[in-house]
Amino acid sequence: MSQNIELKNFELATVNPSNKTWTSADLFCFWANSIQTIAGFALIASLYLIYNLSSYLVLSSSIAASILVYFFVNLIGHPSQKHGLPFPVMMRMSMGLNGARYFSLLRSIVGIFMFGIQTYFISKSINYLTRIIIYYGIDAQILENELLLAFFLGLNIIDWFSLIITFFIQYFLFTNGQRYNQRFLKFSAIFVYLGLIFFFVVLIAENSTQIFQSLKSNTTTTNLISKSNILPFVVLTGTIFSYFSIVLLNFGDFSRYVKTSKDLKMGNLFLFLNMIIFSFLATTIVIGVDVLLNQKLIVVDQIITKPMDIIGKIDNVYLSVYALIFIIFSSISTNLITNYVPTQNSIINFLPKNLNLKSTGMLILFFGIITGGLWPSLLSQIEVIRLIDSLAAFFGPIFGIIIADYYIVKKEKINHKDLFYIRPENEYIYSGGWNYKAVYAVFIGFIFSFSIIWNITFVDFKTFSWIIGFVVSYIMYYLLNNK
Repeated sequence: MSQNIELKNFELATVNPSNKTWTSADLFCFWANSIQTIAGFALIASLYLIYNLSSYLVLSSSIAASILVYFFVNLIGHPSQKHGLPFPVMMRMSMGLNGARYFSLLRSIVGIFMFGIQTYFISKSINYLTRIIIYYGIDAQILENELLLAFFLGLNIIDWFSLIITFFIQYFLFTNGQRYNQRFLKFSAIFVYLGLIFFFVVLIAENSTQIFQSLKSNTTTTNLISKSNILPFVVLTGTIFSYFSIVLLNFGDFSRYVKTSKDLKMGNLFLFLNMIIFSFLATTIVIGVDVLLNQKLIVVDQIITKPMDIIGKIDNVYLSVYALIFIIFSSISTNLITNYVPTQNSIINFLPKNLNLKSTGMLILFFGIITGGLWPSLLSQIEVIRLIDSLAAFFGPIFGIIIADYYIVKKEKINHKDLFYIRPENEYIYSGGWNYKAVYAVFIGFIFSFSIIWNITFVDFKTFSWIIGFVVSYIMYYLLNNK
C-alpha cells in the first residue's frame, strides 16, 4: 500500500469524550426524524387503512420490525459509541485501509443519487410555496408569463429556482459540524411532531366522533393468530424493516457522539415509541382528512394517504402553507440522516488529506444538482432506482463483515494508531491495503442479497435481502477466519 495516503482527518478522528454530547433524548429525535417522512407517513397510513389488513397484524409486524432494527443498530452502534469512530473508519479494520476507501464509495454513490432525488422532491414543496406567494402575494398573472412556462430538462424557471435554492439551503445547514446537526435534528423532530399534533387537533376539534367512528370502521381487527396471517406477518415485518435499513450501515456516524452505552440502548428504544406515536397521528390525520373531504362533498376514489395529495385536495391556503413547511423540515432532516452524512464521511474517507466539510459539501452539491436536475427528464425514465437498489444490496453484506470482524475476529479490540498511521507492520494493511477474505465474503453475500431482490420467485421475501446478505457474509467471513 502506498505510504503517501494520508489517513488522518478531523471529521474521521476518534471523538473526544468532551464532544460526546448526544443523549437518549437526541436519539429519540434521530428516530423521530427517520420516520417523519412523506414515505413513512404514506406507508404507515396505507398499511392500516388501505390494504384491508388486521390492525393487530400491522401493529405486531411493526413491533417485530422495530425489534430487528433495535438489535442491529445496537450491534453497529456500540463499537462506534465506545471508540468514537465513524462507519468508514470501522470498515478499515475489516476491509483493510484501501478496501474501506473503495467499498465506502458504494455508500457515497447511493447517497448522492438519493440525496439528489430526495432534494428534487423537497424542491416541489418549495415550488408550491413560491407559487402561492406569487399568486396571493404579488400578482397571479405572473404565473402565466411565457418565460415561466418554458421548460428545460422537464423543469421551468420556478422549478429550477426551487431546486437550486433547496440544494443551497441544505448545503448551508449541513456543513456546520455535528453539534449544529444535533440541534437541527432536535428542532426538526419537535417541530414536525408539533405540526402533526396541530393538524390532529384541528381535524378532531369539530369532528372527533365521526373521525374515531370512521377510524374504527376503516381498520380491521380480525384474529391475529391464524395460519393465513403467517406470510403477511413476515412480508409486513420485512417491509417495515427495509424502510429503516438504509440508516443501519451508517448508524455509527451518529452513535459515535452518544455519551454512554446506557444512553445508546435507551435512546434506541425510542424507536418503538416513535413508531406508536407516528402511526397513531398518521392514521388519525388521514381519516380526519377523509371525513373533512366527505363533508365538503369532494369525491375521492379511496382514502388519501400521501401528504402531497392531501394538500392538493384541501382547499385552504393557510393549512397548505403550514403543511408544506412541516414537509420541508421533515424531508430535509431525513435527507441529512440517510443521505448526506453517510455520503460526506465516505467521501472524506477516500481522500482524508484533501477534503473537509465544506469541500465535501460542494462535491455532494455538484453531483446532487446533476442527479436532481436530470431526475424528471432522464433518470426517472431509465429506472435508475433499480441501479441504486442493486448497489444497496452490498450494504447488508458489508454490515455483516464489520460485525463479524469486530465481535468475533478482533474480540472488540481496536488498534487506534494503525487506523490512522501507515507503517510497515500496520495490521490493517493486510495485502496491499485489502483484506481479501472480507472482499470474498462481501461478494458472496451480495450474490445472495442481489438474487433475492431480482428473482421473482422470492418476491415475498425481497424485503429481507439486507438480512440475508448480512447473514451469509457474516458466516462466510467467520469460516474464512477460523480455518
